[in-house]
Amino acid sequence: MLRRHVRSLLAFVMLASLTVLGGVVTAGTAHADGCYTWNRTLSQGSSGEDVRQLQIRVAGYPGYGSVLAIDGQFGAATKAAVTRFQQAYGLSADGVAGSQTYTKLYALQDDDCTPVHFTYAEMNRCNSDWSGGAVSAATAKSNALQQMWKLEALRHALGDRALTTSSGFRSTSCNNAVGGAAGSNHLYGRAIDLTGTPSFCEIAKEARNHGFNEILGPGYPDHNDHAHLGTQNSRFWSASSCGI
Repeated sequence: MLRRHVRSLLAFVMLASLTVLGGVVTAGTAHADGCYTWNRTLSQGSSGEDVRQLQIRVAGYPGYGSVLAIDGQFGAATKAAVTRFQQAYGLSADGVAGSQTYTKLYALQDDDCTPVHFTYAEMNRCNSDWSGGAVSAATAKSNALQQMWKLEALRHALGDRALTTSSGFRSTSCNNAVGGAAGSNHLYGRAIDLTGTPSFCEIAKEARNHGFNEILGPGYPDHNDHAHLGTQNSRFWSASSCGI
């Protein structure tokens, strides 16, 4: 936590210094981050790895029922997601990713690129090397990172209340041991189960706005004791006790 505060303070001091000196602050120049540093302003029409990295971090802001493509192409959907992210954190909401947006993203991420409130460890209680699932270990871990950023958006929308994860990536053996479905998104690192508070219905309802198109909760068989959030090719929401 101290590291995050120091990092944010340094970013503020560097940005203030550039302003005093009359320098032009362009995207990413105000701060070098331990995870990833953007070095240009990004807007609709931009493309590249820096766009893809941005998309991962705003994937939790695609709008109701939508999923943002992580493709490195800054189109209308990415602009809308950036705008919603900016609005969520009280920034100037123009859909253009510049120094103000990046400074907020730097404050929200740890040096391993995970959002500050979630970790790889809690997304994988099965086996630490991410192997044995339906995809390569690297793909499973990459998928899990995207889910964590969506969870960060969900957490913020729920009033920055802590979310308790109970199950994330599973190898085939782990999935079989808990009676998971044969084609479960847990096998791909694309699903997470939540317990505790907020209520499962609160989670399920709000998750519809944050890039999850697989939402299962109370009223769906074997899901009265947790909320299941995932990402897949087509939408499947079912939590009848919550009106979903």
